[in-house]
Parts: sequence; C-alpha cells; structure tokens
Amino acid sequence: MYNALKERDLRPELMDDFSEGGEDLREALRHLRRLNRVFRAAAPTLYGVRRLWEGAGRPKTFSVLDAGAGSGDVNRRLLSWAETGGIDMRITLADITQEACDEAAALYKDEPRIEVRRCDVLALEEGCADVVTASQFLHHFDRTELPGVVGRMLQGARYGVVINDIHRHWIPWSAVWLASRVLSRNRYIRHDGPLSVAKGFRAGDWECLKEQLGSEAFHYTWVPLFRYAVVIGRPAGCPPEGSGAR
Repeated sequence: MYNALKERDLRPELMDDFSEGGEDLREALRHLRRLNRVFRAAAPTLYGVRRLWEGAGRPKTFSVLDAGAGSGDVNRRLLSWAETGGIDMRITLADITQEACDEAAALYKDEPRIEVRRCDVLALEEGCADVVTASQFLHHFDRTELPGVVGRMLQGARYGVVINDIHRHWIPWSAVWLASRVLSRNRYIRHDGPLSVAKGFRAGDWECLKEQLGSEAFHYTWVPLFRYAVVIGRPAGCPPEGSGAR
C-alpha cells in the first residue's frame, strides 16, 4: 500500500460520473458529513479563511464561495467563527450537481447567511467573493487540470483561494477504509472514500502546482488529521475588485 500511494491515483470516483446520482448520491453526501466530523474536515478551511481575512485587515463583512461544496457542512465552522468574532459573513455554496444543491439547501434551510447555487467552478464570475474555497474538491482533478481550475478560482476571488484537501498517506487511507465500512453501507462512500485518499496530495504536488501557477503568494501547511491547508493570495498588482472599506 505504501508504494501504491507514492503517486496520485488517476482513477475516477463514482461521484465523478454525473450520469448517475439520485438518492444514492444524496445519502452519500449525508454520510460524508459523518466522516467529516470524525476527521475534523473543517479545520484547514477555517485556518485558510482566517489567514486571508487577517491579511485583508479584518473587515467586518466578508464573503466566501465554496466551490464543489457538496452539502457544504464544513462551512458551519466558518459561520460559528464569524458569529463569535462579530463578522457579517455570507457564504455561497456552489456545486455542479443538483443532489448536492438539494442537500445543502436542506442542511441550511434556516440559515440566511447561506446561498446555494448550482454552477461549474470554471464558470465563476470574476471577483464574485472575497475568498473562494475548495474542500476535498481538487483531488478530483489531475495535474494537468489543476492550474486551470485553481486559476479560475483565483479570478473569482477578491483576496485569495483556500484549498482543503487530503494528505496521501497509508494512515488516513487505512482509517478512511475502516470508517467508511463501519459508518456506511453506501456504495459511493465505500468506493470513493479510500480512493479519495489515494487521489490526495503530498508536499511535492503542491510545489508542482505552485510552479505551474507561477505564484509567490502560495502557502501550504499540514493540518491534523492528515490534511493540507493551502492559501493562495491574488497576484501582486491585481487589486481586489469591489473590495473597498467595509
């Protein structure tokens, strides 16, 4: 297994097949929320958003767009942090599948700070949010696709991009393999859970992406439990549109 994880697995996940879905996919999104709680999936996103917020001068209003959000459950941690800090935060959950949008809308039905939008990450409007995040989303793309996807996210962000994704390592692979079988019988979870770790990242992958983007404002750090938080600021000389005083 150790040798098998030296390189990123290029096999597609079941969730990458948009011709399927339905109730099985909706159930998978609900079960994924359980796994996210177990593995503390929200921590890297909060780390990155807080870093960019502080770099922006700690504004009183702040907007986030979560690309490939799924049901968007990791954003509950952001809302709690913002409320504690007196920040007027608005979050848009964007996903290409109707099932994810339906699950997100149900999860946040009584939360006015959340908007759900069905769209493709490559169709993001320029400057549509202060920060664009991607949680456990970028491992769905191969090395040749990543610069285009992250580049589009940067165009959509006024301050920068936060990536939260999985460290490719045998320990999380084993933990996810076991947890996906203990906590769920869903075929998406059992197939895609361990595969998502095999499709994850190591430091060398982030260094490669940094070089591909030609970005100096590129910071990544390891965060428990076996995740990476990647923070990419907008290029120097590109002032954030619509980012006036708040």
